[in-house]
Amino acid sequence: MLGEQLGDFRGKITGQRVLPSDGLVPKFETSAEARGTILGIEATVMATYWAVLRPDGHLYGECPDQGVVMTKDGDTATYKASGLGRSTGQGSAVSFRGAVYFQTTSQKLARLNEVALVYEWDVDEHGNGHWQLWAWT
Repeated sequence: MLGEQLGDFRGKITGQRVLPSDGLVPKFETSAEARGTILGIEATVMATYWAVLRPDGHLYGECPDQGVVMTKDGDTATYKASGLGRSTGQGSAVSFRGAVYFQTTSQKLARLNEVALVYEWDVDEHGNGHWQLWAWT
């Protein structure tokens, strides 16, 4: 069941490239940066993730320990995530849903170590993204 919303970030795609694929399945890499809040604390998030286009037209993606949250006070947390997505329009427009797991030594962010989170990541055709996180209880 979805619990409390723990994060809300808005930002932009900062880079994209096509990666070598395993066979005929296209593989894409995307980097993004966003600002918002996590646990009510102002923060910036940066991530690089990859996604493959599945034969049915949907996307499967992972952020394999290539995500970091940094608060304005210098606290940090890293994360890994995976999810399913779909193209929603032209260019970079996508919509992903999935799970994310954080790891931190920060006391202020310690709650993130104790909970699985689910997310929504929506990007428009101009590369503007919105990442929302909820506790999965």
